[in-house]
Amino acid sequence: MLTVEHLAASYGPAQVLFDVSLTVGAGEVVTLIGRNGMGKTTTIRVLMGLLRIGGGTVRFDGRSLVGLPPYRVAQAGLGLVPEGRRIFPSLTVEENLVATAAARFGAPRWRLGDVYALFPLLAERRRHMGNDLSGGEQQMLAIARALMTNPKLLILDEATEGLAPLIRAGIWSCLAQLKAEGQAVLLVDKHIDALTRLADRHVIIEKGEVVWTGGSAALAADGAIRKRYLQASA
Repeated sequence: MLTVEHLAASYGPAQVLFDVSLTVGAGEVVTLIGRNGMGKTTTIRVLMGLLRIGGGTVRFDGRSLVGLPPYRVAQAGLGLVPEGRRIFPSLTVEENLVATAAARFGAPRWRLGDVYALFPLLAERRRHMGNDLSGGEQQMLAIARALMTNPKLLILDEATEGLAPLIRAGIWSCLAQLKAEGQAVLLVDKHIDALTRLADRHVIIEKGEVVWTGGSAALAADGAIRKRYLQASA
């Protein structure tokens, strides 16, 4: 479904990505992981057309995404849950959801009733303004809003950052449900134990380059890899 090969990108004269390659197949959950500042969010920005590609290729369903503006990338079937959530604060929960609703690939899987069933708390808060929600509620809304675009590939950047453990567990449960339904997901997060329970494959990025790729069992068993690339530096 998604094929990224030898991706490079820069912010002005500062090159951040040097060689990032990864794939996400239909129905797969793949993580992009690594310590802070290694290029994970930059990779996602390039995929979504928010940052110009400096080299390499990005293809989705056999079609190049290179040079497409963000709205065209979204129309191709990529849905983003951005770092920091970025919901519309002056719209209600329901207005946030309706604003992004789209049915581009036949009968839509996700309608208002479907996302309210996935996140019952949002149904209770549907008349509340976005800036009246807690952090956990905002994250639920950000995920639900992305689902309302009916994406083929859902991309989540720091899916559970800053959330209380109970809310975080609820997010993991929802992502597991999406996986069970066959939703393809590319996921950035720091909670490695939870990721190894959920994901099919993992891509570790270090200083703008992919340094390891493998399955959950291999990552869980390899303490040296986790210590070298995933644990915070002293």
